[in-house]
Amino acid sequence: MDIVSAQRVRQMVADHGESFLLRMLTQQELADCRTDEGLNLLTVCGRIAAKEAAFKTLRVADRILPWLDIEVHRADGGWPLIELRGRAAQLAQDAGIEGITVSISHDVDYAVAVGAPVLSTGN
Repeated sequence: MDIVSAQRVRQMVADHGESFLLRMLTQQELADCRTDEGLNLLTVCGRIAAKEAAFKTLRVADRILPWLDIEVHRADGGWPLIELRGRAAQLAQDAGIEGITVSISHDVDYAVAVGAPVLSTGN
């Protein structure tokens, strides 16, 4: 589980610009967070929280979150999907995890996400 403050992310964007978010979000994720009115900050926060929650399910110590190796997509039905690549995929494989499911919610000034591992069946 993870929680992200929109106020904190808003301040990061004010201090460093939107391009700073590309350290944590892929180009596609950032594009998915845009509306006709501009960047939806709570959606950004939800993606960041989902990545943190997904990483926590891997149960690895002393590792830096591979931000861009965890990508949050929106399924056709609207729910979030996690795609693991590179280092994140290797960490999952080492832990016997086939994938990660995630749920995201946001309201007013906070976004939360809960991740759960999909365990390998050993077949």
